[in-house]
Amino acid sequence: MNSENGEVDAQTVFVYHQTGNLLWGEYAGGDIVKGSLLGKVLPDGALDFVYHHMNQDMQVRTGKCHSVPTVLDNGKLELKEQWQWTNGDGSEGESLLKEV
Repeated sequence: MNSENGEVDAQTVFVYHQTGNLLWGEYAGGDIVKGSLLGKVLPDGALDFVYHHMNQDMQVRTGKCHSVPTVLDNGKLELKEQWQWTNGDGSEGESLLKEV
C-alpha cells in the first residue's frame, strides 16, 4: 500500500541492514530505478531515516520517513511508514511494507 503521491509500488523491493542503531538500505523496482536510505533505530524500535532515489523519469527524489515495525503472526515484519518528500511539493504520505 502507498499513498497516491508516492512512487513505491508492489514491485519495489527494499533490502535493510542494521548494525546497532545504524540503519541503511537499498531499494529498486517499479517506478524506482535505484534508491538508498540511511537512518537510525530508535530505543522503541521505530526507524527514522532519510532516503533518495532516481525514478523512471530520471528525476532524483528525496524524503524523510518514520517507520514502525511490527512482527506478524507468521514471524515476518510489516513496516507502517509516515513519510514526506523533501524536494518537489513537500507532500506527505503513508506506506505499508511487508516482508516477503
